[in-house]
Amino acid sequence: MSTVLVAFAVTLVICSAFAPLARAAAEPDETPAGAGEWGFRPADSSTPSVNPPAFVWRPQEEAASYDIEVSRDGTFAAVDYRRERIALFCHCPSEEFAAGVWHWRWRYTDADGASSTWSQVREFTVTASAVSMPMPTRSEILSRLPGEHPKLFLRPERLPELREMAGRELSDVYGNLVAKCDRLLAAPPPTAEPPTYPADVERKSEEWRAIWWGNRRYTISALDGAATLAFTWMLGGDERYAALARDILMATAEWDPKGATGYRYNDEAGMPYNYYFSRTYTFLNAFLSEDERGRCRDVMRIRGREMFEHLHPRHIWRPYGSHANRAWHFLGEVTIAFSGEIEEADDWLWFAMNVFYCSYPVWSDDDGGWHEGLAYWRSYLSRFTWWADVMRAAVGVDAYAKPFFGQVGYYAMYLQPPGATRGAFGDLTGHLKSGGNVDIMRVFAGQAGNPYWQWYADAHGEAEAGSTYVDYVRGSQPPPAAKPLDDLPSSKCFWGTGLAMLHTDLTDARNDVFLAFKSSPFGSHSHGYDAQNSFVLYAYGEPLFIRTGRRDVYGSDHHRNWMWETKSVNSILVDGQGQPGRSQAALGRITAFHTSDEVDYVVGDASEAYEGRLTEFTRRVVFLKPDVFLILDTIEAPGPATYQWLLHSPTEMVADDQSAIAATSGSVACEVRMFAPDELRLSQTDVFDPPPRPRVKLTQWHLTAETAAPSARQEFAVSLHPHMRETGPTARIEEAHTDTMRAYRVTWDGAGAVVLWRTSGDGNARAFDVESDGEIAIVRLDADGRPTGAMVDGGALVRFKGVEVAAARPEIGP
Repeated sequence: MSTVLVAFAVTLVICSAFAPLARAAAEPDETPAGAGEWGFRPADSSTPSVNPPAFVWRPQEEAASYDIEVSRDGTFAAVDYRRERIALFCHCPSEEFAAGVWHWRWRYTDADGASSTWSQVREFTVTASAVSMPMPTRSEILSRLPGEHPKLFLRPERLPELREMAGRELSDVYGNLVAKCDRLLAAPPPTAEPPTYPADVERKSEEWRAIWWGNRRYTISALDGAATLAFTWMLGGDERYAALARDILMATAEWDPKGATGYRYNDEAGMPYNYYFSRTYTFLNAFLSEDERGRCRDVMRIRGREMFEHLHPRHIWRPYGSHANRAWHFLGEVTIAFSGEIEEADDWLWFAMNVFYCSYPVWSDDDGGWHEGLAYWRSYLSRFTWWADVMRAAVGVDAYAKPFFGQVGYYAMYLQPPGATRGAFGDLTGHLKSGGNVDIMRVFAGQAGNPYWQWYADAHGEAEAGSTYVDYVRGSQPPPAAKPLDDLPSSKCFWGTGLAMLHTDLTDARNDVFLAFKSSPFGSHSHGYDAQNSFVLYAYGEPLFIRTGRRDVYGSDHHRNWMWETKSVNSILVDGQGQPGRSQAALGRITAFHTSDEVDYVVGDASEAYEGRLTEFTRRVVFLKPDVFLILDTIEAPGPATYQWLLHSPTEMVADDQSAIAATSGSVACEVRMFAPDELRLSQTDVFDPPPRPRVKLTQWHLTAETAAPSARQEFAVSLHPHMRETGPTARIEEAHTDTMRAYRVTWDGAGAVVLWRTSGDGNARAFDVESDGEIAIVRLDADGRPTGAMVDGGALVRFKGVEVAAARPEIGP
């Protein structure tokens, strides 16, 4: 054999020996979701509420595309559903799955065409009750888009009908639009490009804030005005409106797309620029010259691309960015308005539709709760309803089919009965009034056909004629008939967001005693930064115990170091330290809930929220209707610690003795008794540390009840008894206790209640004629001292005077 052949043979043997290593497939990264990540969905052993479920997996650094398989068989001997070369790390099928148990897996292919191994297999169950939500394919979505303008909120074929309605059932709304346009003709909005930040401006300073928010208002004034003019011209044909709309549109088209109103430079100005510009463009399209249309396309190609590149593809896996949660559907409006005119807009639309199907909404659960609070519920969902209207008209997708939107109105209804003047938890909620919910509740009532939400809206007064083009388009849909709330429970738990709302009267805040409680699996990140196991208490229209502070600028010293901290709410500190501020790791959860006409009960677990400083923090809230609360806390630390029990009120409290604390607010007062532990050290101040900026004038009071000596384990037992000041307390509260239990007897004229709390040990607790094996037992009594109802948690037995009483059990949380 020649030297060459020998060398070739040796090379062949060596290559063959190493070939299996070269061909070994990479394993996909299946690291569990971390903070801010959406996670693998559907999760293993889950039961999705929609059919088909949307599949989401961790993005892979080397991936050029993905494959997904779904099978009845966990071994995948037979594959029932398969899709290949998926560009995004998510997929929602366009067909339903049969009811039953299913399995799914995925893999990726890199740029060289090499595929990874398959992921682990995850199981999910499809039920017959799951809501049908198949996602149209990309080609089907694009084929549904209108071929001509207008493309947003309505299709061109609907214009004749809407024009006729201007003289009939929508004449009032049309008249309001005309009046608004006439005012714009008389005083056109300025259109000079707004300023950028000075080079030496301090971020978050008052000067910075004036430009940041001022440019948003300036942009909306110009371009929403232009959209109103264009829409009204489209209905009535007054070319004066069209001419002014064109002047505004073309003037703003000269603004630097990446300057003062650029999306990345100032998204609060950039986002409204993009959607109001797009609306004006599509409403006014027939009035524009081709050169003017071309200039608009050039501008929105740059602006739309900037939004897309910021959001795509990361938003689907990391969807908790607050502003990004509206930016994606604003991008959707841009894509539809310029579909067929900006080539890459098709990719933008496909991305927006995948966000909707695969990772929206994120601050909620199917039960209708909302993590970020009422202000952001109103703001973000009001804007989303625009996209819902646009999406339905343009591509025939009904956003309201999602289970969340079937429950969405209950959040505002239970958080703010008519007449409420506070919004409980979440950013910017301190002085929100229930009337601010009316417009969006009318939209939700109409879209979901929910008669209770319609009653809520109507309870605030007769609806006024709308004055916007969105009102006009929606005006053709009649509202559902209102239905009183008589057959609804007065209290509700939103499990997914860890919120419980305990009421006596859902119909009128001025007659209501209301405690809101938070212990959330979302933690305290973003605008829902209130600490876990905290509460607020309002009574008869007045705030008694509140979350404190006032946002001066988002992320300011006061906002960050007071409002984001546990010290600002009615919760617990450990050795003076609270939960980490604004953290997804500060986890809580509601573990049990019960509601009835006589008793509400909720249990929150915030043990994980203190970064290891506590091994247990269980807070039980017992609401003995109509007006007595017991707050029962069990706290345990790894070693001895002191504990600070916090209470905040809008006015100074009387706090000379832990057994006789009093808070007042207007015509309402609250008697507070701290039964346990003994010898609490009370202190009170109206000082914020740090204070808000000088322009914010705010006085609130902060009471701290501190344990006298360190201990590893501690129980707190506190009663809250709100009442009208002129009548005084209506209930008498007595305590009995041993080393293993505490008991409370409450008596009113004509009724009574006994609560047993077994704090340690096994066996039955006994006091005030009640015996139980539960951790908590509650018995309600009539005027003759006979049981009218009972509840037991952590046990099964309740006896009163030796006779067993049928007892309800609370619902146990997920």
